[in-house]
Amino acid sequence: MDKLDEIFSLQDQLNKRIGVNTDGMSEEEQTKWVLNYTRAMQQELAELIDSVPWKWWAKYQEFDKQNAKVEVVDLFHFLISLGQVLGMTPDDVYQAYIKKNEVNHKRQDSGYSAKDEEDSRHI
Repeated sequence: MDKLDEIFSLQDQLNKRIGVNTDGMSEEEQTKWVLNYTRAMQQELAELIDSVPWKWWAKYQEFDKQNAKVEVVDLFHFLISLGQVLGMTPDDVYQAYIKKNEVNHKRQDSGYSAKDEEDSRHI
């Protein structure tokens, strides 16, 4: 089992332990949990922002690198759960990442001067 497979397995166990079974969710349940997980990720992003001194007018703030790392891991928990709600496997995530990374490089090569939604439809 590779690391991404293990992360997916551990997240599935945790989700089931707290009463969220992503296997075979109806479209209504998927919609609910996509919203739940994206809202949770928004909150985790806010907590990550609070780990850095973003208030340029305030002199008391310090960069809390350790907490920033924890918030990134929290984001992974919710992001993996979101992928599971959508029926994604570790291999699906890997393959989609590889394809999207290639699209992003092509966009940079071309100067990314125009938006083209069609360039990602194959992912």
